[in-house]
Amino acid sequence: MCQENKQAPLADNLTHLDETGAAHMVDVSQKAHTSRIARAGGRVRMQKATLDLILSGNAKKGDVLATARIAAIMAAKRTHELIPLCHPLPLSKVTVDFTPLPDLPGIEVEVMAKVTGQTGIEMEALTAASVACLTIYDMAKAVDRSMIMEDIKLLEKAGGKSGHFLAERDL
Repeated sequence: MCQENKQAPLADNLTHLDETGAAHMVDVSQKAHTSRIARAGGRVRMQKATLDLILSGNAKKGDVLATARIAAIMAAKRTHELIPLCHPLPLSKVTVDFTPLPDLPGIEVEVMAKVTGQTGIEMEALTAASVACLTIYDMAKAVDRSMIMEDIKLLEKAGGKSGHFLAERDL
């Protein structure tokens, strides 16, 4: 059963707080192992000349998109070290795709993360998308400090008890 965009009342969603309001790591030991995926994305807006430089592969620091892809995968693998209360997850797959947007101008980032486990993988996908955007900025900031990272968001999640979520509009 697909439950798109269904959201429980706010109080029911605050699973990282105990009955006294103290933060705690959620106990997932009784949850079933299920296949879970999440897609997240974002964009980096930049000057047209910066986009052209990145796409040419001639940036002084090297291949911007290859570096951003590796950084995103590494970030997904280390999310539990960066985001308090996240469980370490045995990722089974992470993909990172870049789409040049000449009319923006900029680059769209989309990450898909997959796991078979007891808890969701949204934070891994979101962390990876964020770090990919940050890496693009870092690799090209010498020529364009005005770049803007925007629209970091969850695009889709599937698996687990809460069912399927699909963002109302893709990037």
